[in-house]
This record gives sequence, structure tokens and C-alpha cells, in this order.
Amino acid sequence: MSRHEHPRPVARRVALWATITAASAVAATAIVGGLIALIFARTVVTPPRKRDESLRILSHDETTITISPSLDSLIPGTYSLWFNQDRGHARIGEIVAHSTTSVTRQLLDVARGSLRGVSRGRIGGWFFLGPAELGFGYTDVAVDTELGPAPAWLIPAEHPSTRWMIGVHGRAVRREEALRAVPAFREAGFTSLLVSYRNDGDAPASSDQRYSLGDREWKDVEAAVRYAVEHGAEQIVLMGWSMGGSIVLQIVTRSPVAHHIHGVVLDSPVVDWITALRYQGIARRLPRSVTLAMMWMLSHAWSRALTGQAHPIDFDRLNMVSRARELDLPILLLHSVDDGSIPATASRALAAARPDIVTYEEFTTARHTRLWNYDPDRWNLALRRWLSGLGAP
Repeated sequence: MSRHEHPRPVARRVALWATITAASAVAATAIVGGLIALIFARTVVTPPRKRDESLRILSHDETTITISPSLDSLIPGTYSLWFNQDRGHARIGEIVAHSTTSVTRQLLDVARGSLRGVSRGRIGGWFFLGPAELGFGYTDVAVDTELGPAPAWLIPAEHPSTRWMIGVHGRAVRREEALRAVPAFREAGFTSLLVSYRNDGDAPASSDQRYSLGDREWKDVEAAVRYAVEHGAEQIVLMGWSMGGSIVLQIVTRSPVAHHIHGVVLDSPVVDWITALRYQGIARRLPRSVTLAMMWMLSHAWSRALTGQAHPIDFDRLNMVSRARELDLPILLLHSVDDGSIPATASRALAAARPDIVTYEEFTTARHTRLWNYDPDRWNLALRRWLSGLGAP
């Protein structure tokens, strides 16, 4: 400092510089947090175009396949193994051997493509590639939705029946997911209608090509209920997996055709998206503020240009724990505490809020929407018991 410079002005300049630096750091942090929140928001509502094939396929022969250890590959049961960005499909069974570096499982079959030279893949829950694999007759039909004809599979009951199940798949999968439920429903005398809905890759897309997390998709499944009634259905059970559960719950609380529905089955459902998205934010190690900003973006019209949505999402409307008193139908709710994607927290809360109508079956170990894969005997038994108690139309 010059001997002619007074110390007070220097201190003021230092304080001002510190303030500017701190403000710049805060602004930079806010900008980065906002960008992360936007990426998260777009990920939530945008149908995936590319699959994460992070599982390493190490070797295989005619009866076994050796893959890298992971939370998915180390769970007992029977699963799909997808490869070549879903152009290839195999079915894998129980674990034969495992170590710290590999897991060897039964190779049940290769239904599509070839494993030769394949080094990456992913494990999936839905097991069957089409209704023909079940051994039942079926018909390809179209449900007239507000966006146009949506393809569906109609699998008639063994004998003429007025009891129908409408199967609603989850986010980022297709109606094949619902095939696992058909045998148990058919055994109980139900015709099954497995539907598609906007932006799932089968049904017509919406103008924005974005998911609404059930807030608008329910209208397409409502059209399927109308189709069923027009074709003789008198007792309808809706069954939804994951986001399909959110869709189903919106129909029974918002649709004028809800009086045609006599029961609901939910497998690993999203009962409350706020709980689910907070959980996924924690899994991504994101600050709570980023997750809240993400939900703020998705729920307000001002951010449409950023997220690509045509309509904001009403998260309060999708919270079925807070709206539990609006439900008045028998519900079978199946969820695993080890889900890994959608926590069982909200399912437990709904079961506790409405023990008069909710039959809650809690699993362990099984991953998201893979309760049938992990323990098909228990899964089918729970469904059979619940259907037998539903009674005749």
C-alpha cells in the first residue's frame, strides 16, 4: 500500500471484491443447478431413444450365459436379456454360479437376434414378446382414442365372459409388460385387453411427444374402458404397472366411465410422483433444491419451451395418498421394498390410509415391476385370491 493511500478505501475495495466474487459463485451455482434440474426434467418426460446397456456379457454357451455382477443380475428369478438396443432378446433363468467378477445364469432361449459377438445388454422384467407365446388365441384390435387408433391385444376368456381385465404398462415399455398377468386372469374367467397409450411407441404420439406421468395418458385408457363396455364388458378390473398404476388411479378418480370399473390391481405403482421423484433425485445424488426445481419446471406452463411439454403436470392431482378418500374400489397393491426405482413408501401410506379397500402384498428382494419374475408363485397366488374375493358382476 502506498504511504499516501488511506487504509479505509482499500478495505472497502477488498470487501466489494469479496462480495462480487461471492455473488458470482452463488450465481454460477444457481445456473449449474438450474441446468441440472432442466436435464432431469427432460429425462423424466421424454421417452428414451437409446437404452443403457451397461451389463457386460462375458460368455455364453447353449445352456448358460455369464454376465457381470449387478443389482439386477444377482437377483433370483427369470428375466429378459435385451441386447443390440432391443433388437435382440434372450430369456435367462436362475443363477448357476457367481463370484465377485461374474454371474452365470441359465440361458433359456434366444428369441430374437444372436448373442454371437455381443458384449453389452440389459436385464428387463417383461418376459413374453407377444400373446402368441402364452398359447391362447388373441386378436389385434384398435382402440379409438382422441389422438387416433391405438393398437391393443384382445385375449378372450376360455368361455364367453363379461369380466374384463385392461392391462396398462409402465413408462418406457410397451404392452408386452402386461402379458404376465393374462394366465391368472384367464383362469378366473376374464377376457384381457392389453392397451397402448400416447408416446409409448405403439399408440399415436401427442403433439409434444412427452410423458405426462399419467396426468393425460389416462384419457387413452379411458377409451379402452369404453371399448370394453361396447364389446360386452360388465365387470372391469384395471391393472397397472409403475406409471401405469398412476394412469389407472387417475381414471378411477377423474373419468366419467369410472362406474364401469369394479377393481384395481397395482404392481410397483407410482402412487405419488413427488415421493418417487425425490427418491430418484437422491439416487442421482442431487441436492434437494435441484429436485424441487425440476418438479417446479414440470408443473408450470412458463417452462414449456425448456421441457418441451405442451401441458404442465399437476403433481397434487397425481398424489393419491393425499387423495386416498376419493378411492372407493377394491385394490390389490403389490410392491417390493427393494424396488430400486419407485420406493414402496407411498404404497405403504396408501394401504395404511385405506385398509378398508386395499389389500397390500409387500415383497422383498424383487426389483421394480419384477415381482412376478422373482416369485411367480406368490405373485399369482395373491392375484388369484384377490380375484376370487371380487365376486361375480
